Amino acid sequence: MPPEMTPIDGEGQRKRVCYFFDSDVSGFHYGPGHPMKPTRIRMCHSLVMNYGLYKRMEIFRAKPATKREMTQFHSDEYVEFLNKITPSNMNSFIKEQHKYNVGDDCPVFDGLFDYCAISAGGSMEGAARLSRDKCDIAVNWAGGLHHAKKSEASGFCYVNDIVLGILELLRYHTRVLYIDVDVHHGDGVEEAFYTTDRVMTVSFHKYGEYFPGTGELRDVGIGKGKYYALNFPLRDGVTNENYKSIFEPVIRQVMESYDPGAIVLQCGTDSLSGDKLGCFNLSMKGHANCVKFVKSFNKPLLLVGGGGYTMRNVSRCWAYETGLAAGVELGKEIPMNEYYEYFGPDYELDVKASNMDDMNSPEYLDRVKSIVLDHLRQVGGPPSVQMTDVPRLPMDEIVEDDPDEDMVDPNDRRPMRLLDSRRQAEGELSDSDDEGEGGRRDHASHKDRDSSVATGRRFGAAVGIMSTGTTHGVGPSVAPPVASGSGGGQVTSAEQSDMEVDDGVPLAQIAKAKTAAGKTNGAGPSGEATQP
Repeated sequence: MPPEMTPIDGEGQRKRVCYFFDSDVSGFHYGPGHPMKPTRIRMCHSLVMNYGLYKRMEIFRAKPATKREMTQFHSDEYVEFLNKITPSNMNSFIKEQHKYNVGDDCPVFDGLFDYCAISAGGSMEGAARLSRDKCDIAVNWAGGLHHAKKSEASGFCYVNDIVLGILELLRYHTRVLYIDVDVHHGDGVEEAFYTTDRVMTVSFHKYGEYFPGTGELRDVGIGKGKYYALNFPLRDGVTNENYKSIFEPVIRQVMESYDPGAIVLQCGTDSLSGDKLGCFNLSMKGHANCVKFVKSFNKPLLLVGGGGYTMRNVSRCWAYETGLAAGVELGKEIPMNEYYEYFGPDYELDVKASNMDDMNSPEYLDRVKSIVLDHLRQVGGPPSVQMTDVPRLPMDEIVEDDPDEDMVDPNDRRPMRLLDSRRQAEGELSDSDDEGEGGRRDHASHKDRDSSVATGRRFGAAVGIMSTGTTHGVGPSVAPPVASGSGGGQVTSAEQSDMEVDDGVPLAQIAKAKTAAGKTNGAGPSGEATQP
């Protein structure tokens, strides 16, 4: 008996779906005991194939991203480091490992660069196919590595495929919306687009003594990007009903105010109930409701993976969401597949919520939602962008139709020369604040990386991603650094009100008390405890 697939009621024209999978991805291993397991992507693919979803979408093996393509966002030195470091030569790169944060959460393993290239290639080619109207929805579950920075690995992420995919979308779309439902804040993507109005980032995440410590309510962007970064901090145990009550109104208002040309949805499944590193209480259908709702806006949509550390639940959820993208709801009985024994004892597709307490009171959620929507009202409508002719990049050669393609042996991969034939012009992309010329270089040494530097942005407790927070509070214990010339370090009443969303004592008052306590315990001049 074939597995059950039920067409979704009320769907108009069926979406054209491009699904990216590379069988090599399951061959990579972060190391014994590490929670990130790339095998989960193959488990999901096994479900996708055995449910018969391949009949309803196109399946591609994307060309792995090249070093040159990665440097559209990442620094040349960092990409070169990822390309050359291996477990056998890593002892020769001790200094570089410290500089680029490679070693603990982000270990060196065999095939590290190839793994990054597969992840980034799927998101970039998916974005390219969306931009050229070759599909309506692109799916890359190997992507979604949202913590990676320009010159630093973070939170199991080395290369930020999402930023690279968004940069590809921006070549054709004036505005791109990024939505993140991972339990961890999407800090790498937010940071990359923190100063621009061409990308709006919206993240729903656990906040307070939890990795990466960023993403508080007042982080809204700076310069032209002010109010184009939205953060919804949540506490432990959020349920389907409460999540839906905040997600749908916020995203609906974002769509009305921002009117993006394309959407990227990061579907991290560590927000599911029972995740090894997560602390939310979403069921599979509660998580998938986000995909269904975002899909309903009928915009070009790139779905990427992300966190998720209970493999059987990750694969269930992503397979179900692949079905939603293709216009069907998968039946609950899991078909026979190569990982069938992982899904016992019930062998059903569903991931159920548990009975854990929801620490998000209705009053708290309403208060935070009103502040987020108020930030959104500051946008005042979609920003206008002057578009020019789209420059050609190597990615164009991959996705454009070749009139002689039918004559090519289907077993041959496209030659590397197609990707390497063009070199990015010097200065085509702006340098970040810590690189380039013109007096903008940041001379801070990487040896001082643990010291507190007032950057104008708020960074919370330095908790590793493999640690799970034990507190249920909203904010960190220290008030943010204040830019010079803004009132001699005084926090304005408007800033205080943004964080006074706790049911009890205002957090501004708590922050002052804890800051005073920190000074008596060897706190540094910024009010943060110094590292031993």
